[in-house]
Amino acid sequence: MSRRLLHTFRPLHHQNPLGLPNRAHAPPAPQIPRRGAAPPTKRPIPHVRKVLVVASGKGGVGKSTVAVNLAFALATQGGARRRVGILDLDVFGPSVPKLMGLDRADEPNLTADGALIPLQNHGLPTMSMGYLLPRSAPDASNEDTPVVWRGLMVQKAVQQLLFDVDWRGAEPAAPGLDVLVVDMPPGTGDVPLTLGQLVSVDGAVIVSTPQDVALSDVRKGISMFRKVDVPITGIILNQAYFLCPSCSTPHDLFGPPDRFRSVAEHLGVPMLGELPLAPGVSAGGDEGLPYALVSDEKVRSIDGEGGVRWKETMRSAADVVWAALQRG
Repeated sequence: MSRRLLHTFRPLHHQNPLGLPNRAHAPPAPQIPRRGAAPPTKRPIPHVRKVLVVASGKGGVGKSTVAVNLAFALATQGGARRRVGILDLDVFGPSVPKLMGLDRADEPNLTADGALIPLQNHGLPTMSMGYLLPRSAPDASNEDTPVVWRGLMVQKAVQQLLFDVDWRGAEPAAPGLDVLVVDMPPGTGDVPLTLGQLVSVDGAVIVSTPQDVALSDVRKGISMFRKVDVPITGIILNQAYFLCPSCSTPHDLFGPPDRFRSVAEHLGVPMLGELPLAPGVSAGGDEGLPYALVSDEKVRSIDGEGGVRWKETMRSAADVVWAALQRG
Protein backbone atom coordinates (compact mmCIF):
# COMPACT_ATOMS: atom_id res chain seq x y z
CA MET A 1 0.00 0.00 0.00
CA SER A 2 1.17 3.53 -0.70
CA ARG A 3 0.29 7.10 0.20
CA ARG A 4 -1.41 9.54 -2.12
CA LEU A 5 0.44 12.44 -3.69
CA LEU A 6 0.19 15.83 -2.01
CA HIS A 7 -3.07 17.36 -3.17
CA THR A 8 -1.37 20.76 -3.32
CA PHE A 9 0.85 19.61 -6.22
CA ARG A 10 -0.06 22.30 -8.74
CA PRO A 11 0.24 20.38 -12.06
CA LEU A 12 -2.51 18.05 -10.75
CA HIS A 13 -4.66 20.77 -9.30
CA HIS A 14 -7.62 20.93 -11.68
CA GLN A 15 -7.79 17.45 -13.19
CA ASN A 16 -6.68 15.69 -10.00
CA PRO A 17 -7.61 17.77 -6.94
CA LEU A 18 -7.17 14.85 -4.52
CA GLY A 19 -3.63 14.18 -5.77
CA LEU A 20 -4.24 10.52 -6.64
CA PRO A 21 -1.80 8.57 -8.83
CA ASN A 22 -2.80 7.69 -12.37
CA ARG A 23 -4.84 4.47 -12.29
CA ALA A 24 -3.72 2.91 -15.56
CA HIS A 25 -5.66 -0.35 -15.11
CA ALA A 26 -8.89 1.15 -13.81
CA PRO A 27 -11.83 1.80 -16.15
CA PRO A 28 -12.20 5.52 -16.90
CA ALA A 29 -14.77 7.33 -14.80
CA PRO A 30 -17.71 8.90 -16.66
CA GLN A 31 -16.93 12.48 -17.53
CA ILE A 32 -18.95 15.51 -16.50
CA PRO A 33 -20.76 16.64 -19.67
CA ARG A 34 -19.88 19.94 -21.29
CA ARG A 35 -22.60 22.48 -21.96
CA GLY A 36 -24.82 21.30 -24.82
CA ALA A 37 -23.31 17.80 -24.91
CA ALA A 38 -25.34 14.64 -24.51
CA PRO A 39 -25.57 13.42 -20.90
CA PRO A 40 -23.17 10.59 -19.96
CA THR A 41 -24.34 7.07 -19.31
CA LYS A 42 -24.77 6.61 -15.57
CA ARG A 43 -22.57 3.97 -13.98
CA PRO A 44 -22.60 2.03 -10.75
CA ILE A 45 -19.94 2.78 -8.15
CA PRO A 46 -17.34 -0.01 -8.26
CA HIS A 47 -17.90 -2.81 -5.70
CA VAL A 48 -21.20 -1.31 -4.48
CA ARG A 49 -24.56 -3.00 -5.06
CA LYS A 50 -26.90 -0.21 -4.01
CA VAL A 51 -26.40 3.55 -3.61
CA LEU A 52 -28.58 5.52 -1.18
CA VAL A 53 -28.20 9.28 -0.85
CA VAL A 54 -29.26 11.21 2.25
CA ALA A 55 -29.92 14.84 1.43
CA SER A 56 -31.63 18.00 2.62
CA GLY A 57 -32.61 21.20 0.93
CA LYS A 58 -31.30 23.22 3.87
CA GLY A 59 -28.30 22.97 6.17
CA GLY A 60 -28.54 22.49 9.92
CA VAL A 61 -31.38 19.97 9.92
CA GLY A 62 -29.31 17.03 11.19
CA LYS A 63 -28.83 15.35 7.81
CA SER A 64 -25.35 13.96 8.50
CA THR A 65 -26.40 12.62 11.89
CA VAL A 66 -29.37 10.89 10.27
CA ALA A 67 -27.16 9.54 7.46
CA VAL A 68 -24.63 7.98 9.83
CA ASN A 69 -27.25 6.46 12.12
CA LEU A 70 -29.29 5.20 9.18
CA ALA A 71 -26.17 3.48 7.85
CA PHE A 72 -25.69 1.65 11.16
CA ALA A 73 -29.38 0.78 11.35
CA LEU A 74 -29.19 -0.68 7.84
CA ALA A 75 -26.09 -2.66 8.78
CA THR A 76 -27.50 -4.16 11.96
CA GLN A 77 -31.17 -4.74 11.10
CA GLY A 78 -32.24 -8.19 10.00
CA GLY A 79 -30.51 -11.52 10.50
CA ALA A 80 -27.11 -11.45 8.75
CA ARG A 81 -24.97 -8.33 9.08
CA ARG A 82 -25.13 -6.26 5.93
CA ARG A 83 -22.07 -4.63 4.40
CA VAL A 84 -22.73 -0.89 4.56
CA GLY A 85 -20.37 2.04 3.95
CA ILE A 86 -20.62 5.83 4.27
CA LEU A 87 -19.38 8.32 1.68
CA ASP A 88 -19.28 11.97 2.78
CA LEU A 89 -19.71 14.19 -0.30
CA ASP A 90 -19.98 17.45 1.65
CA VAL A 91 -16.70 18.79 0.27
CA PHE A 92 -16.85 22.15 2.07
CA GLY A 93 -18.23 21.00 5.41
CA PRO A 94 -17.54 17.30 6.00
CA SER A 95 -19.17 16.01 9.20
CA VAL A 96 -18.72 12.24 8.91
CA PRO A 97 -15.16 12.17 10.36
CA LYS A 98 -16.39 13.79 13.59
CA LEU A 99 -19.56 11.71 13.80
CA MET A 100 -17.56 8.52 13.24
CA GLY A 101 -14.80 9.37 15.73
CA LEU A 102 -12.24 9.64 12.93
CA ASP A 103 -11.56 13.38 12.93
CA ARG A 104 -7.93 12.78 14.01
CA ALA A 105 -7.32 9.70 11.88
CA ASP A 106 -4.35 9.40 9.55
CA GLU A 107 -4.72 9.95 5.82
CA PRO A 108 -6.16 6.96 3.90
CA ASN A 109 -3.74 4.53 2.29
CA LEU A 110 -3.91 3.58 -1.38
CA THR A 111 -4.34 0.19 -3.01
CA ALA A 112 -1.67 -1.09 -5.38
CA ASP A 113 -3.88 0.28 -8.16
CA GLY A 114 -3.91 3.77 -6.62
CA ALA A 115 -7.45 3.82 -5.19
CA LEU A 116 -8.26 5.25 -1.77
CA ILE A 117 -8.82 2.68 0.98
CA PRO A 118 -11.73 3.67 3.25
CA LEU A 119 -11.13 4.32 6.94
CA GLN A 120 -13.11 2.20 9.39
CA ASN A 121 -14.59 2.67 12.82
CA HIS A 122 -17.36 0.76 14.60
CA GLY A 123 -17.10 -1.81 11.80
CA LEU A 124 -18.20 0.51 8.95
CA PRO A 125 -15.91 1.79 6.15
CA THR A 126 -16.07 5.52 5.41
CA MET A 127 -14.54 8.04 3.04
CA SER A 128 -14.64 11.82 3.34
CA MET A 129 -12.92 14.94 2.11
CA GLY A 130 -12.21 15.53 5.79
CA TYR A 131 -9.65 12.69 5.76
CA LEU A 132 -7.68 14.30 2.94
CA LEU A 133 -7.14 17.82 4.28
CA PRO A 134 -3.72 18.91 5.64
CA ARG A 135 -3.15 19.32 9.37
CA SER A 136 -1.23 22.00 11.23
CA ALA A 137 0.52 19.26 13.27
CA PRO A 138 0.60 15.43 13.06
CA ASP A 139 -1.61 14.98 16.14
CA ALA A 140 -3.90 17.94 15.41
CA SER A 141 -7.35 18.00 13.87
CA ASN A 142 -7.88 19.55 10.44
CA GLU A 143 -11.30 20.95 11.32
CA ASP A 144 -10.04 24.52 10.78
CA THR A 145 -8.64 23.75 7.31
CA PRO A 146 -10.99 25.21 4.67
CA VAL A 147 -11.58 23.94 1.14
CA VAL A 148 -11.44 27.03 -1.10
CA TRP A 149 -12.34 25.70 -4.54
CA ARG A 150 -14.44 26.80 -7.48
CA GLY A 151 -17.02 24.65 -9.23
CA LEU A 152 -14.73 22.68 -11.56
CA MET A 153 -12.45 21.62 -8.69
CA VAL A 154 -15.46 20.50 -6.65
CA GLN A 155 -16.87 18.49 -9.54
CA LYS A 156 -13.55 16.73 -10.15
CA ALA A 157 -13.08 15.98 -6.44
CA VAL A 158 -16.58 14.50 -6.26
CA GLN A 159 -15.83 12.41 -9.33
CA GLN A 160 -12.71 11.04 -7.65
CA LEU A 161 -14.52 10.31 -4.38
CA LEU A 162 -17.15 8.41 -6.33
CA PHE A 163 -14.93 6.33 -8.60
CA ASP A 164 -11.45 6.26 -7.01
CA VAL A 165 -12.36 4.62 -3.68
CA ASP A 166 -12.06 0.84 -3.35
CA TRP A 167 -14.89 -0.23 -1.05
CA ARG A 168 -13.39 -3.71 -0.74
CA GLY A 169 -10.73 -2.13 1.46
CA ALA A 170 -7.23 -3.56 1.44
CA GLU A 171 -8.44 -7.05 0.39
CA PRO A 172 -9.08 -7.36 -3.38
CA ALA A 173 -11.01 -10.60 -2.79
CA ALA A 174 -13.46 -8.92 -0.38
CA PRO A 175 -17.09 -8.78 -1.56
CA GLY A 176 -17.63 -4.99 -1.47
CA LEU A 177 -20.75 -3.28 -0.12
CA ASP A 178 -24.42 -4.12 -0.10
CA VAL A 179 -25.30 -0.43 0.40
CA LEU A 180 -23.30 2.78 0.20
CA VAL A 181 -24.95 5.63 2.12
CA VAL A 182 -23.92 8.97 0.60
CA ASP A 183 -24.11 12.01 2.86
CA MET A 184 -24.84 14.93 0.53
CA PRO A 185 -24.19 18.63 1.09
CA PRO A 186 -27.31 20.76 1.57
CA GLY A 187 -28.94 22.46 -1.39
CA THR A 188 -29.09 21.75 -5.12
CA GLY A 189 -25.61 22.76 -6.30
CA ASP A 190 -22.69 21.12 -8.09
CA VAL A 191 -22.36 18.03 -5.90
CA PRO A 192 -25.88 16.55 -6.16
CA LEU A 193 -26.02 17.45 -9.85
CA THR A 194 -22.68 15.73 -10.51
CA LEU A 195 -23.79 12.65 -8.58
CA GLY A 196 -27.13 12.53 -10.37
CA GLN A 197 -25.49 12.82 -13.79
CA LEU A 198 -22.72 10.24 -13.29
CA VAL A 199 -23.97 7.57 -10.87
CA SER A 200 -26.79 5.05 -10.88
CA VAL A 201 -28.51 6.00 -7.62
CA ASP A 202 -31.04 3.55 -6.17
CA GLY A 203 -32.78 5.81 -3.68
CA ALA A 204 -32.80 9.11 -1.82
CA VAL A 205 -33.84 9.93 1.73
CA ILE A 206 -34.65 13.60 2.37
CA VAL A 207 -34.26 15.05 5.87
CA SER A 208 -36.15 18.10 7.13
CA THR A 209 -37.20 19.85 10.31
CA PRO A 210 -40.76 21.12 10.90
CA GLN A 211 -40.17 24.79 10.00
CA ASP A 212 -41.64 26.08 6.74
CA VAL A 213 -38.26 27.47 5.67
CA ALA A 214 -36.80 23.94 5.76
CA LEU A 215 -39.80 22.32 4.10
CA SER A 216 -39.77 24.77 1.21
CA ASP A 217 -36.19 23.72 0.44
CA VAL A 218 -37.20 20.06 0.70
CA ARG A 219 -39.59 20.61 -2.20
CA LYS A 220 -36.74 22.02 -4.31
CA GLY A 221 -34.47 19.11 -3.41
CA ILE A 222 -37.07 16.51 -4.35
CA SER A 223 -37.73 18.28 -7.64
CA MET A 224 -34.00 18.35 -8.43
CA PHE A 225 -33.55 14.62 -7.76
CA ARG A 226 -36.55 13.78 -9.91
CA LYS A 227 -35.10 15.81 -12.79
CA VAL A 228 -31.97 13.62 -12.74
CA ASP A 229 -34.03 10.42 -12.34
CA VAL A 230 -33.11 9.65 -8.73
CA PRO A 231 -35.97 7.80 -7.01
CA ILE A 232 -37.16 9.29 -3.72
CA THR A 233 -37.34 6.57 -1.08
CA GLY A 234 -38.92 8.81 1.54
CA ILE A 235 -38.54 11.77 3.87
CA ILE A 236 -37.69 11.91 7.57
CA LEU A 237 -38.78 14.65 9.93
CA ASN A 238 -35.96 15.36 12.38
CA GLN A 239 -36.42 17.24 15.67
CA ALA A 240 -40.14 16.60 15.30
CA TYR A 241 -40.99 16.97 18.99
CA PHE A 242 -39.52 16.76 22.48
CA LEU A 243 -40.86 14.12 24.83
CA CYS A 244 -40.75 15.49 28.35
CA PRO A 245 -39.15 12.86 30.66
CA SER A 246 -41.22 13.88 33.68
CA CYS A 247 -44.62 14.28 32.04
CA SER A 248 -44.34 12.06 28.92
CA THR A 249 -46.03 14.81 26.89
CA PRO A 250 -44.78 15.55 23.34
CA HIS A 251 -43.88 19.21 22.83
CA ASP A 252 -43.70 20.61 19.27
CA LEU A 253 -40.77 22.95 19.92
CA PHE A 254 -40.34 23.86 16.25
CA GLY A 255 -43.96 23.71 15.20
CA PRO A 256 -46.46 20.92 14.62
CA PRO A 257 -45.76 18.21 12.03
CA ASP A 258 -48.89 18.99 10.02
CA ARG A 259 -47.03 20.95 7.35
CA PHE A 260 -44.47 18.13 6.91
CA ARG A 261 -47.21 15.55 6.46
CA SER A 262 -49.02 17.81 4.00
CA VAL A 263 -45.87 18.30 1.90
CA ALA A 264 -45.21 14.55 1.83
CA GLU A 265 -48.76 13.82 0.74
CA HIS A 266 -48.75 16.57 -1.90
CA LEU A 267 -45.46 15.35 -3.43
CA GLY A 268 -46.40 11.68 -3.19
CA VAL A 269 -43.36 10.84 -1.06
CA PRO A 270 -43.45 8.19 1.71
CA MET A 271 -42.93 9.40 5.28
CA LEU A 272 -40.22 7.29 6.90
CA GLY A 273 -40.70 8.62 10.40
CA GLU A 274 -40.67 11.53 12.82
CA LEU A 275 -37.58 11.59 15.04
CA PRO A 276 -37.95 13.25 18.46
CA LEU A 277 -35.33 15.50 20.01
CA ALA A 278 -33.02 13.36 22.14
CA PRO A 279 -30.01 15.06 23.80
CA GLY A 280 -28.00 11.83 23.60
CA VAL A 281 -28.05 11.95 19.79
CA SER A 282 -26.06 15.20 19.76
CA ALA A 283 -23.76 14.09 22.57
CA GLY A 284 -23.02 10.80 20.79
CA GLY A 285 -22.21 12.62 17.57
CA ASP A 286 -19.74 14.89 19.35
CA GLU A 287 -18.06 11.85 20.89
CA GLY A 288 -17.95 9.86 17.65
CA LEU A 289 -20.38 7.23 18.95
CA PRO A 290 -23.53 7.07 16.77
CA TYR A 291 -26.74 6.82 18.78
CA ALA A 292 -27.81 3.71 16.84
CA LEU A 293 -24.95 1.83 18.55
CA VAL A 294 -25.91 2.81 22.10
CA SER A 295 -27.70 0.03 23.97
CA ASP A 296 -31.44 0.39 24.47
CA GLU A 297 -30.97 0.27 28.25
CA LYS A 298 -28.49 3.15 28.20
CA VAL A 299 -30.67 5.13 25.81
CA ARG A 300 -33.60 4.81 28.19
CA SER A 301 -31.48 5.89 31.15
CA ILE A 302 -30.10 8.93 29.27
CA ASP A 303 -33.10 10.16 27.28
CA GLY A 304 -36.06 8.21 28.60
CA GLU A 305 -38.95 7.37 26.32
CA GLY A 306 -37.79 9.97 23.75
CA GLY A 307 -34.54 8.09 23.15
CA VAL A 308 -36.38 4.79 22.85
CA ARG A 309 -38.77 6.24 20.27
CA TRP A 310 -35.82 7.76 18.36
CA LYS A 311 -34.15 4.37 17.98
CA GLU A 312 -37.40 2.60 17.13
CA THR A 313 -38.18 5.18 14.45
CA MET A 314 -34.70 4.84 12.93
CA ARG A 315 -34.98 1.05 12.86
CA SER A 316 -38.38 1.26 11.21
CA ALA A 317 -37.04 3.72 8.61
CA ALA A 318 -34.11 1.39 7.89
CA ASP A 319 -36.49 -1.53 7.30
CA VAL A 320 -38.53 0.50 4.80
CA VAL A 321 -35.40 1.78 3.04
CA TRP A 322 -33.88 -1.71 2.78
CA ALA A 323 -37.09 -3.13 1.31
CA ALA A 324 -37.29 -0.29 -1.22
CA LEU A 325 -33.66 -0.82 -2.27
CA GLN A 326 -34.27 -4.53 -2.84
CA ARG A 327 -37.29 -3.77 -5.04
CA GLY A 328 -35.39 -1.22 -7.12
